Amino acid sequence: MAGEEINEDYPVEIHEYLSTFENSIGAVDEMLKTMMSVSRNELLQKLDPLEQAKVDLVSAYTLNSMFWVYLATQGVNPKEHPVKQELERIRVYMNRVKEITDKEKGRQAGQEF
Repeated sequence: MAGEEINEDYPVEIHEYLSTFENSIGAVDEMLKTMMSVSRNELLQKLDPLEQAKVDLVSAYTLNSMFWVYLATQGVNPKEHPVKQELERIRVYMNRVKEITDKEKGRQAGQEF
C-alpha cells in the first residue's frame, strides 16, 4: 500500500491502519513460509521437551489469534466466542512453561558460582 493511491472505497482516516495491517500480514506470511519449510517432526527432533512445548504453545496461540482476527473481520465478536477461552487456556500453559524455564535458569545461575 505504501506509495499507492488511497482507495476511495474506505475512509481516508483508516488508510494508515490498513497499510500497517497489510505489512503485518506479509510478515506473518513470511514467518509461516519459513516454519512450513521444515517438517514439524524434523524441527521437534532438534529440540528438548521444554523447547518442544514452547513451539507447540506458540503455534496454538498464533493459530487461535489468527482465528480471532478472522472472526472480527466477519463481524463476529471474538470476546463472545469460545476462541477467547482457548486463548486463555493456552496462556495459562505458556505461563507454566515460563515458570519452569525461570526455575531452570535460576538453578543454572546458582551452579555457576
